[in-house]
Amino acid sequence: MKSHYCGEITSANLKEKVVICGWIHRRRDHGGVIFLDVRDIKGICQAVVNPDNKESFQLAESIRNEFVVQIEGSVRNRLKGTINKNMHTGEIEIEVSKINILSKANTPVFPIDEYQEVNEDVRLKNRVLDLRRPEMNERIIKRSKITSLIRNYLDKNEFHEIETPILTKATPEGARDYILPSRVQPGSFYALPQSPQLFKQLLMIGGLDKYYQIARCFRDEDLRADRQPEFTQIDIEASFLDQEEIMKLSEKMIKDIIKEFCGENLEKFKVIDWHDAMKDYGCDKPDLRIPLKLIEISNLVMNEEFKVFSDPAKKEGSRVVALKVPNGNSMSRGQIDDYTKFVSKLGAKGLAYIKINDVKDLESGIQSPILKFLNKETIANIIKTLEVKTNDLIFFGAGTESVVNLSMSSLIKKLGHDLDLYVSKWAPCWVVNFPMFELNAEGSLTPLHHPFTLPKASKKEILENPKDALAYAYDVVLNGYEIGGGSLRIYDKNMQEAIFEILNISRKEAETKFGFLLKALSSGCPPHGGIAFGLDRIVMLVTDTTNIRDVIAFPKTQSATCLLTDAPSKVDKDQLDELKIISTHKEE
Repeated sequence: MKSHYCGEITSANLKEKVVICGWIHRRRDHGGVIFLDVRDIKGICQAVVNPDNKESFQLAESIRNEFVVQIEGSVRNRLKGTINKNMHTGEIEIEVSKINILSKANTPVFPIDEYQEVNEDVRLKNRVLDLRRPEMNERIIKRSKITSLIRNYLDKNEFHEIETPILTKATPEGARDYILPSRVQPGSFYALPQSPQLFKQLLMIGGLDKYYQIARCFRDEDLRADRQPEFTQIDIEASFLDQEEIMKLSEKMIKDIIKEFCGENLEKFKVIDWHDAMKDYGCDKPDLRIPLKLIEISNLVMNEEFKVFSDPAKKEGSRVVALKVPNGNSMSRGQIDDYTKFVSKLGAKGLAYIKINDVKDLESGIQSPILKFLNKETIANIIKTLEVKTNDLIFFGAGTESVVNLSMSSLIKKLGHDLDLYVSKWAPCWVVNFPMFELNAEGSLTPLHHPFTLPKASKKEILENPKDALAYAYDVVLNGYEIGGGSLRIYDKNMQEAIFEILNISRKEAETKFGFLLKALSSGCPPHGGIAFGLDRIVMLVTDTTNIRDVIAFPKTQSATCLLTDAPSKVDKDQLDELKIISTHKEE
């Protein structure tokens, strides 16, 4: 139907007869001559319809935006003064000889021929129109090319692409499973995989050595801007590789992606101990583009009468930190109040601050509502410890470690964005030496990653002191986003049983849920490990957007709804009867 893509016709095609197909991006009537901007996946080309071509001109008069057309004509140079240097096709135009309207279109609910802020719900409800926008076209195509690069990279490193089941059984991976009923086995249910974790371990035990998969994964969890209920994971596993080898392989892949699609060379990834990350940044996914760190000052304020500081400074599981913002003194009281409201939403009780007008004058050169509560010597020690300069601003966080870490790490990222504190475009790092376990809300131990992670301890050591056990686990972070996480896996049955025991999984429950894994571990299991990357997050960063829904063709909303198809939806009673299911939900 076509000889060329619209966006590929240039002055190299002068005088050629061409046929293009696409959507009408814009129609303009200039003094009897009609200009049609025709758009396809490769770009936009201008077509000119002269009035002496009566049949085509009459059709052109009826054409509106988003009509699908086929146009025949010859390529010619644009007139002087009409060349568009911002377009790849901006030096030429097509003199139309024939137009064929392939499909008519209703007036779009939002304009595609020019950028406008459109409510995201409207975009998602009309996703087919949204996908036509050039920036959306580009992101989805770039996603495909990134996937292709990853496949080629892993193929060259002798990995094998192997598919694992989608219908499987529920396993503990830190989020709720999506459950599917079985029609042929009433009362029994499948679970959609949160990851191919156990299957890829079984592949290693099966002797397949190196595996990868562009895997669809499903997690029924509360959503954020960078999360989806169904997502795509670059899943990698290998036998007889240690942690450093897996990290080296992964780092090279990310460097190749950034080099190919952003044209930049990443430096060697910084390696940060998990405990240092939590101490310095309050989180295990720091944005190293922002040169701000938390400084622990509990020892400086624990004897103060100001209980807002002294109480958490003395209490185990709490901390008091200071955050120096260079040249932050210019912040207005209104801006500081906004940051106070911001951290309050994250659980903080407030946001104390000190403004440094003159660092040499501690009597009248500093200002803050909390100065009257603090000893002058303490203030001097804080200023000395933080190496504060004139015109700096100090924020303080005090309370439980969880609240301080969440609120202050979020504040660092918000300050970095609001004040444009970034010192580089890309800042990758590895976070290593994660704790094996963490305490959940009920006070019980739960895996920080998953229960199949290899601990840096013997069976005896971890049973005696599980709280302090570290794991062979590693996350890769890029610009404050965790884009991948992995670990070495347990390859000894006795160790795996010990981990189940620590997690209060009885032998009977372990046999019911993981009997197939324990049996496989007893059949001769190689040391193995791997990593999984979030493809959606990688594409989001490469295409310079902060919304993961911008890089997924048909995403869900934050309430896990597909506005395009209106899913999830109710099913007929006959279907429920066939599945032996009764719905107890009552309409409000």
